[in-house]
Amino acid sequence: MKNGFYICSFIIGLFFSPATYAQAVLKDPPQLRGIDVEEHLGSTIPLDLEFTNDAGEKVKLGQYFHQGKPVIIVLAYYNCPMLCTLVLNAVTESVKQLTWTPGNEFQILTLSIDPLETSDLAAAKKRNYLKFLDKPGAEDGWRFFVGEDASIHQLADALGFKYFYVEERKEYAHPAVAFILGEDGKISRYLYGIQFKERDMRLALVEASEGKVGNTIDRILLYCYHYDPQAKGYVVFATNVMKLGGLLTMVLLGTFVAVLWRKESQRKDQLVKSDENQKV
Repeated sequence: MKNGFYICSFIIGLFFSPATYAQAVLKDPPQLRGIDVEEHLGSTIPLDLEFTNDAGEKVKLGQYFHQGKPVIIVLAYYNCPMLCTLVLNAVTESVKQLTWTPGNEFQILTLSIDPLETSDLAAAKKRNYLKFLDKPGAEDGWRFFVGEDASIHQLADALGFKYFYVEERKEYAHPAVAFILGEDGKISRYLYGIQFKERDMRLALVEASEGKVGNTIDRILLYCYHYDPQAKGYVVFATNVMKLGGLLTMVLLGTFVAVLWRKESQRKDQLVKSDENQKV
């Protein structure tokens, strides 16, 4: 499935490069062929894959799942000249606006798609983004990884992330997307682009957690909004809003009638007591 939105994001990433601009405005530039996202909603990624984290430790991907928290995954590479930074900045800006902290309510995992990058580079990138995020306690909640080419491709394939290496530019061509997964590794939502609304990120995490993250208001909002693939975000679900409005109306009417009935009952009781007192 060709996705116009993230292809446009990729074009933005290349916009400032004169060498590619002329080709980017073509209807089907060869540089963009092979870049795609095949959504595998509901599929589970292989959690037994091994990567090296920003502390230089060999770890299984599953170590960061099954903790009762949804997980955000971003595939990027740390020496990317443009698009990866835009995507990671967008994730950071969105997460900064949340009242939640990575590591508490959810986890963020960033994996380099360049098998030549090192854990030292991952650690440096992590320091930069934790400083940008400015949320104390997020150190263990946002981890950066590097890995071997086979493991990277296996994870990318499971997520439906289509990318390739552009030899003449010494760069990777890839889509702009963040993946939201449940704590069991099941893919719940794809968020596209280089800007993620705080509302979309919050609702995607609530949805992936199956209501375990967030409060009652978040769950009501998730009931009133649904993800629109065309809009690439959560939009008002009119049918559910009308149902909720009808329910609230019924509750208010029921409460009003109950109050009237109670007052009328009290008034009658007082009249009966008054008559009995007069007879005595």
